[in-house]
Amino acid sequence: MTVIRTSVQRRALVAAVALAAVLPVAGGSAAYASGADGTGTVRARAAASDPAATAFHLPRPTGPFGVGRDTLHLVDKSRRDPWVPSADARELMVSMYYPGRYGGGRPTSYTSEEEARLMLEWWEVDKRISAAAYSSTRTFARAGAKPAQGRFPLIVLSPGFTAPRTTLTHLAEDLASRGFVVATVDHAYESVGTAFPGGRMLTCRACAPVEEPGGGEIAAEGRAKDLSFVIDRLTGRKASWRLSRMIDPGRIGAGGHSIGGSAALATMAADPRVRAGMNMDGHFHVRPEGIGGRPFLMLGTEVQHTPGVEDGKNWDETWQGLDGWKRWLTVRGSGHFTFTDVPVVAGQAGVDDPEVPLSGERSERITRAYIGAFFEQQLRGVPQPLLDGPTPQNPEVTFRRR
Repeated sequence: MTVIRTSVQRRALVAAVALAAVLPVAGGSAAYASGADGTGTVRARAAASDPAATAFHLPRPTGPFGVGRDTLHLVDKSRRDPWVPSADARELMVSMYYPGRYGGGRPTSYTSEEEARLMLEWWEVDKRISAAAYSSTRTFARAGAKPAQGRFPLIVLSPGFTAPRTTLTHLAEDLASRGFVVATVDHAYESVGTAFPGGRMLTCRACAPVEEPGGGEIAAEGRAKDLSFVIDRLTGRKASWRLSRMIDPGRIGAGGHSIGGSAALATMAADPRVRAGMNMDGHFHVRPEGIGGRPFLMLGTEVQHTPGVEDGKNWDETWQGLDGWKRWLTVRGSGHFTFTDVPVVAGQAGVDDPEVPLSGERSERITRAYIGAFFEQQLRGVPQPLLDGPTPQNPEVTFRRR
């Protein structure tokens, strides 16, 4: 199952990144077409003379707070890296998004040009794609922004396998604007390219091992340890973050995309500090029997995660072991990367993918609405009618099980 699932994700990201990064060539309009491994034809056109054609930006956060961002390099010296045993310790890069005051601070970059280049190169995107333009996608978080007063719930987020933490940026920014501290985590050697201190670029040394039997379990369990370590370093007596006082250690949630979502459940099984968890379209590699009655949200694609079909069987089995408040939702017209930044940027590139008809705008609105409502209800205790059943405002969302 691990090998099949990883291959599916790779094909999905090939198409998704191609969608997000299609850019014009100099001298006129350009068209890009690909039949990426049966995922459908992707078409995009943009006029080279139109500066707006390459001015990508994330959607504006919806909450009342400004958004600040710090970057942390965390090193867990108590264990070796599961993929590179010769490494002295397990290393993580973490982006900290926090509720801030408006005004002040400095603009933050989306990603580095080199990280963008490695991602686009890995997924064999056409040579006309510009890493410079993709990396310069506009964000709303500001470095050095003054923190808002008060203590806030903490949410740790883990990205999909091979995908960098930056693919969860629009969700992280929105949650921070609504009054959550959010930590997005890059796990060493599990993305196609992540910059670490000292000018090091760590690439995907885990990509081959994770295809082997049991590789998915190793990844999910390793990430669970990573997320617990991040919580340790953000809330413990030896906190590594300058603004750790903002965090309420009694209100912690975890979530992620793809294998990051699987890791969220594995984290809950091992760490009682995590009060609520969610999975965005991830195959569960670790399925605990009970998580102490704590709540869990499953948000996925209709094709893969409808009960009884393909990976829906995996979710069926996992569902039975969840012993608290739970929801299983699917989104009509969505794809594996619908719940990330990818379709948001794709929509701005003027792309069309018949296999994933849901627009980037609807993708981000649905993702933000349901994930935000879940954490508002479970970490703040504020009832959210959106989670009670279908609504006319979101006809794409089906409640599979409650």
